Order: sequence, then C-alpha cells, then structure tokens
Amino acid sequence: MSTTDTSPVAAIAAITGPGGPCELRTEQVLGAPVQVFADRFRALHEVLAASVEYGDRAYLVSLEGRLTFAEHARRVSSLAHALREDHGVRQGDRVAIAAANSAAWIESFWAITSIGAIAVGCNAWWSPRELGHALELTTPTLLLVDAKRAAVAADLPDLPDRTPIPVLDLEDGHEERATSYPDAPLPSADVAEDDPAVILFTSGTSGRPKGATHTHRNLCAVIGYHRYNDVVAATFGDPVVPQDKVYLLAMPLFHIGSLHNLAVPRLATGSTAALHLGAFDPARVLQLVQDARVTHWGAVPTMANRLLAFDGVRDYDTSSLYAFALASAPSSPAFKDRLRQHLPFAGALVDSYGLTESCTAVAVATPMDLAEAPGTLGRPNIGVELEVRDPLGNVLAVGEEGEVCVRSAYNMLGYWADDAATSGAFDDDRWLQTGDIGTLDEQGRIRLAARRSDLIIRGGENVYPAEVEGVLAEHPAVRECVVLGVAHDDLGQEVGAVVVPTDPDVDLAELQASLSSYVASELAHYKVPTRWRIDPLPLPRNATGKVVRPAVAL
Repeated sequence: MSTTDTSPVAAIAAITGPGGPCELRTEQVLGAPVQVFADRFRALHEVLAASVEYGDRAYLVSLEGRLTFAEHARRVSSLAHALREDHGVRQGDRVAIAAANSAAWIESFWAITSIGAIAVGCNAWWSPRELGHALELTTPTLLLVDAKRAAVAADLPDLPDRTPIPVLDLEDGHEERATSYPDAPLPSADVAEDDPAVILFTSGTSGRPKGATHTHRNLCAVIGYHRYNDVVAATFGDPVVPQDKVYLLAMPLFHIGSLHNLAVPRLATGSTAALHLGAFDPARVLQLVQDARVTHWGAVPTMANRLLAFDGVRDYDTSSLYAFALASAPSSPAFKDRLRQHLPFAGALVDSYGLTESCTAVAVATPMDLAEAPGTLGRPNIGVELEVRDPLGNVLAVGEEGEVCVRSAYNMLGYWADDAATSGAFDDDRWLQTGDIGTLDEQGRIRLAARRSDLIIRGGENVYPAEVEGVLAEHPAVRECVVLGVAHDDLGQEVGAVVVPTDPDVDLAELQASLSSYVASELAHYKVPTRWRIDPLPLPRNATGKVVRPAVAL
C-alpha cells in the first residue's frame, strides 16, 4: 500500500498501528492473547485523577444543576474518605447502589471504585425478592439507596447467616458525606488491571439474575474504545472536539449503556453527560437537549416511539444534536424511516449488538451497512475478535449458522460467585460464548437468527422467560406455564404468559388477576406479563420434555 494512501482503511491502520494515537497490540490477558490499547488507563482511580485537568468544564448537567470536573473530584474525594474512615469500606468490599439515576449515583460509583472496592449496580425497578437475591449473592458491606428504594430495602427478606447490611441514603446523607472532608486527597488503591470494579446483573437464562463482574481493565478498555471513536470522527471531518461534545444520559445507570459507555468515558475525555432525571418525559428530555446543547443521543426504540407520538418536538431547539442512534434493542427499517421523516435530528441511524457480559457494543452497523444489508448488526468493533462456531467449537464459514463467540479486553471477568456459569460462558482461550445464534456475511458483518433463551426486550429492558416462569411455577394454582414475547407498538415487545391451571374449573378472570398481582410482588414491573392465556390443555412438548415454544400461541 502506498505511503500516500488516503483510503479509510489506511487511515484506520495509521490510528491503530505502531505509534498511532490508539495503537493496538496483543498482550496476555488472563492467560489468553487479547488485543489491548497500548496507551491506556490501568485503574479507575487514574481516570478520576486525570479528570482534574478539565477544571471548571461541566462533567454533569441536568435541568436541576451543573457539576464541574473539579467539583466532582472534590466531592468524590470526600465520599471516598467517608467510605473508608467512617464506614470501614476496604479494597475488594462490595458496595451496592439501588437508586434511580442521579449525580449522587455517579459520584458514589467513582468513590467506591477509586478506593478499590466493587460497585454493585442494582436494578432500581427490582422487587424486594430480586434485590434480596443480589445482596445475598454479592454480600455487600453497604447498601446505598434513594428514598424510593429505601422502602424496598425495608422489606428485604432476611439473609441467611448474615448480619443486616447498613443502609445509607443517597440524598441528605450523601450530601453530608460529599462535603464533610473538603481537603481529602484524591483516592487511589493498589489494584491490578484484572481486579473486579463493577458488578451489573444480567437476567438469568435459567432463573435468577447473574452478576456480570467487570474489571478495571474492562472499563478502561471501553474508555479506549470511545477515545478511538473520537479520533476516527476527527479524522473523517467531525469539527467538534471531544471536550465540546454533550451526551444525553437517559437510560438507567445500572446498564452498561449509561454507566460504562457514558458516565465513565465522559470523565476520561472531558466531555459532558446531560443527565435526565426521572421517568422518560419527551418534553423534559427535549428541554434538556435544548438547554445543554446536547450533541449525541443513544435512544432505545421505546423512547424514539414516544418522541414520534409527541406533538411538540419542533417546539424545541435540537439543532445541536447531530448524532442520534438507536441502542439496546433492534428496530426495523420501516421504523427508522418513520424516525427520519418525523424527527429533525434522526439522520444517519445505526444499529448495534452487545450484551452485559461484553461491557460495550460487540458490533455496530453503519448507515451504509444497513443500506447494503438491512437487518445486519455490522462489523466487530475495534479490538473485538468474533467467530461463529458449531456445537463442537469449530469455526464456521461465511453464511453458516452457529453460536456467536467473541474475545476482547471488554469481556467481563466472569459471573460473581458462580464458577459453573463462568466456566460455561468461556472456553480455555477466553472466548465468550454468547449463546446467541447468527451468521457472518462476506463483508464480516454479523446477523442474529435467535437471541439466547428467547430473550424478550421490553422497552430496552431484557426479560428472560425462565425467570418469570420460575416465579409463576411457585404459585399453587399453576400446573405449568410458558412465557413469550409479544409484539408491541410502543415497547417493541411485551411479556405474555400461557398458564395451565391445576384446577380446570377455576374462574379465569380471578386467576389472571391473582397471578398478575403475585408476579408483581416478586419481580420488577417490566417483567410482569400483560398478555395472558389460561388454558386447561397441556403445553406442547418435544421428546425430551421441553416446551415447543413456536407451537404456543397467545
């Protein structure tokens, strides 16, 4: 290739090659050869320390206020000191956060991880049963809650052989901790790159959620990925420097989309996170886009749908918003066309594929990819190796259907306190076996044929049928059941259940109401079936006794 080659391929090679700003090299990670960024942070406390250079620039903005990088560093330092000295948190301890999005959530995360403790991000919509399982699994030293989750924590089931977990509030108590030690030094800890930093939960394919454990290396690699995206954007003509970019944060912080791919990289690159507080409200979100001059927004299709239904979109100045993408759940070409027609900022839409275990997107489909191959999820991201394999682990050829396997520095360490599940997720060379079924095309683009365990994606939230089925099966009026995804115009999918009652003469309306109330008492609201069929006929099963899901209709 000529040294004067100005093709995109040559430009990327210069960026990631030896001496490039995002040089990639292969190093041994947990005993396997993995691509890593040569110039990288090695721990999250290093990210916090480096952020001080951004001074009075805004790290977090909301309709309620503004927090600069310097203020954030001072408050996190005070919080870290309070956690260590006043509450005895030590390196390796878990500190759980059960709360809606807030600046206090983000500050607490940085304080926890910067002293070498492990932040446990709990789903804010969980029931006491679900939160209790997460706490039993991770055995945290402290539980941080907002007012609404304090009521959930008060109803927690007793944990076996455990003293009660101290609960700290993320409101008045947080403010006191964040300001009590104004002269506290920046926190740090003697952590290795592959030490755990965060535990987030992935809905269990076989029942209860598992704790995906992410390391300092994982999150710092995601920072490297976002730095790379900034360099590529500048190389191909983006006139906005990273420090002037503003990213809307409207999805929950207990997901990788908001925590790993927004809150964390923004601190590293000096850009701003515009934090939407409360339930999704098109008017308030658009007001935030206008006031904060948001440039980037990754929305789940449900949010986009509600924008389409909102008559006042053009009443707000959204001219700053030049990168609007769909995330977390697939969307049809027809839906994308509707967005382009009705939303002034919906131009070059993309699709992506990722999972909690991978910390960031595994692959991204560009507008060109989607035009050439509608339905594709694109090529593997920088630093990601991707193969499609048969049940024996053999790599399959282009067009052959098999399990999607990936290896990268982004992949989780494993599942917390679950060696069996971890062993089942990785092979000996640290390839993550996703359980998703797909094919590769001749351009190296991935297309999924099936998601693992018939995953239901309701409004961007993952619902695994096995978890809901497990709760329903505990009800004495249920002989057998199956949970399915049902198409929904706004949410993408809703949760449906087919139930065979133990008493064929039961009053169907009363049983449905009883089952709905029962599931709502045990699981988060988005997992509660909203479509029901109660039928005394047995469910169809195959020769091995498994329910034949395609043969079940609601």
